[in-house]
Amino acid sequence: MARIGVENGLTDVAEALRQQGHEVVELHNENDANSCDCCVVTGSESNVMGIMDTTTKNPILTAAGYTADELCQQVSQHVNQQ
Repeated sequence: MARIGVENGLTDVAEALRQQGHEVVELHNENDANSCDCCVVTGSESNVMGIMDTTTKNPILTAAGYTADELCQQVSQHVNQQ
């Protein structure tokens, strides 16, 4: 399965991804994202001034407004497209 980076505070998402067989990595800094196939972040600090800088070319999903199951489906879609 895929290696998924999950931001701290998204425990339910991390657990759901583990149950699907994914390797889950906690994201502490931007370097942690580089080794992941996909990342899930809270979105609380994203695009504050209309500028979005990323350090990885892999998909970054924002958890705001989604359930853990919906995020797992999105992760699966992105991982299967690679």
